[in-house]
Amino acid sequence: MKTYISILLLLLVILFTACGPLPEVIPTAFETAVTVTTTPRVTASEIGIAATATNIWKSNGPWTSSILSLAIDPTRPTTIYAGIGSGGVFKSTNGGENWRAVNTGLTENSAVNPAITSNSVLALAIDPGTPTTLYVGTDGKGIFKSMDGGENWNAVNNGRTAKSVRALAIDPATPTTLYAVTYGSGVDKSSNGGGDWSAVNNGLPTTYVNALAIDPITPTTLYTGTNGNGVFKSMNGGANWSAVNAGLPNVIPYLSSWYVNALAIDPKMPTTLYAGTLEGVFKSINGGENWSTVNSGLTNPKIAALAIDPVLPNILYAVTGDGIFISINSGENWSAVNSGLTNVNIGALAIDPKTSTALYAGTGDGVFKSTNRGANWSAVNTGLATTSIWALAINPLTPTTIYAGTFDHGIFQSTNGNRNWTAVNAGLTDISIESLAIDPVTPTTIYAGTSNGVFKSINGGENWSAAETGLTKSDFPALAIDPATSTTLYAGTFGSYGNAGRDGGVFKSTNGGGNWNAVNTDLTNTYVDVLVIDPMTPTTLYAGTFGYAGTEGGGIFKSTDGGGNWSAVNTGLTISDVRALAIDPMTPTILYVGTFGGGVFKSTNGGGNWSAVDTGLTDTNILALAINPATPTTLYAGTYGGGVFESKNGGANWSTFNTGLTNTDVRALAIDPMTPAALYAGTNGGGVFAIR
Repeated sequence: MKTYISILLLLLVILFTACGPLPEVIPTAFETAVTVTTTPRVTASEIGIAATATNIWKSNGPWTSSILSLAIDPTRPTTIYAGIGSGGVFKSTNGGENWRAVNTGLTENSAVNPAITSNSVLALAIDPGTPTTLYVGTDGKGIFKSMDGGENWNAVNNGRTAKSVRALAIDPATPTTLYAVTYGSGVDKSSNGGGDWSAVNNGLPTTYVNALAIDPITPTTLYTGTNGNGVFKSMNGGANWSAVNAGLPNVIPYLSSWYVNALAIDPKMPTTLYAGTLEGVFKSINGGENWSTVNSGLTNPKIAALAIDPVLPNILYAVTGDGIFISINSGENWSAVNSGLTNVNIGALAIDPKTSTALYAGTGDGVFKSTNRGANWSAVNTGLATTSIWALAINPLTPTTIYAGTFDHGIFQSTNGNRNWTAVNAGLTDISIESLAIDPVTPTTIYAGTSNGVFKSINGGENWSAAETGLTKSDFPALAIDPATSTTLYAGTFGSYGNAGRDGGVFKSTNGGGNWNAVNTDLTNTYVDVLVIDPMTPTTLYAGTFGYAGTEGGGIFKSTDGGGNWSAVNTGLTISDVRALAIDPMTPTILYVGTFGGGVFKSTNGGGNWSAVDTGLTDTNILALAINPATPTTLYAGTYGGGVFESKNGGANWSTFNTGLTNTDVRALAIDPMTPAALYAGTNGGGVFAIR
């Protein structure tokens, strides 16, 4: 049998060789005309989604956060905690290489975000004897305690009145004794691990306190830095305080050197301490009895934080308005150590207690790590996503290129479908991005609406310049480009605050943003939040407005002459606060509107009539809408706390679409035009999520 098969295969080879190669297929003229250069498609794993998983959201950034506090586990220094501005607590167990949120119980759940996004974590403290016990001080919700390494939190505020906690300090000998520094209520003390608190302010002339330091050898000796009254010392665990300001200049209270923002004590010689003020660093070698200036080399005297090397206390660091400075001679001389830092707005600094050459800086761009005492820094932010995404835009010809507009970090670009992100902010003078639009003909031309104008890039975001001639200085939450004539674009604005929005509305440019003119005739509400253009008849456009008290109506307005004239089209629309609009690309008379508080409405006659399409929507606060371009009966709604909802029948029914979506406050949605199964969601405090 094997012999017959071998003979047959040999005959086939001979036959193919005799016939020669297959003839070349020449495309017809029609085929040549419609063929375009195709963009290589990426796999699911290349856009940050597990190849074996479908319909599961995954975030890959942008990794950036404003860090306000840091704490390192003293027994296991690869475990680090970061307190975020409006993002709760994140934890790393591998020296900052990866982070995850640990916020369960940290605040009550809210419609805005089931996790914490509303409160800043200003302070972190770890129990030195039991490092799985830690405390956080927040700006608004007081103090929380975790006894399992941050996995779960409980409020511990019994006896406390102040909700804003600037600093926390734990007695190293008796860790159940801890102190909380507040802004407005002075110093609070607990002797039972946060179970109960009492104020210990006797002798303090002010309750506005910024810093507290504990003598590591005699923990009943404390120092506190006040906001305008200098340094105070207690030798009985806070029961009484007395001023220790000799040598601090400007002896009239409330002058700058009496504003003490930071204190640090030499761990081996605790009578040596340092005070960081608005006039630089001061040093005392006798327990605060006398102070002298140690500022040589500091280029900015405003000190925000101080840190002392626990192994070599002659080495210390100062956080200033110009970044981080190091002194290797107990403060006598200072030099900057900022190489590699992309942001010198430093909120926190922490030193590895076992390998003191390693330190971490919390910045406005996340966490940075140095292994050589600050000589070089590198970002360690993977997983540290608390970025608020307000706008998304996809390159229509190369859909793996995506742009994300953030609330306070400018614009980020991904060229591999959400796997990696890079900031592209050169030339942007306003980094609060509210809208994005890409030229469909020349996608390297991009427009960004910010909180103070419109910017334009002609090189794919590498550089930006203002495109605001004729515009009101205001928020621009809406941009729309004419698909037929891409130099024609529209911008929607709220108007300037001083004019109550009267100079807002819709602006039009016919020269790619070179000049703008208001086009508001009969637009009785000029708080414009969203714009869409009819893809088949681009002179027809729709504007969604806010129905604020004091304005004339709200809802949807329609223009059929390129913005020349507007008319309200609100029949059946019971909610006038419009946050999202979407138009069916195949049947443009079909539109959907997302309202805040009223869910989704649908029109099948170009806005002539609207009807609610809410069945299955459990969150009716709609912030974003997106339509599948290949199957327009499939659409998605992003909500203000309920995540993403999907409808497969033109809005008649909705179901949640949230598997893997850990942040459910969704502000923006975008669909890959070539592979519509790929969907992106921009969240408030969680970065960009992708699903395929």
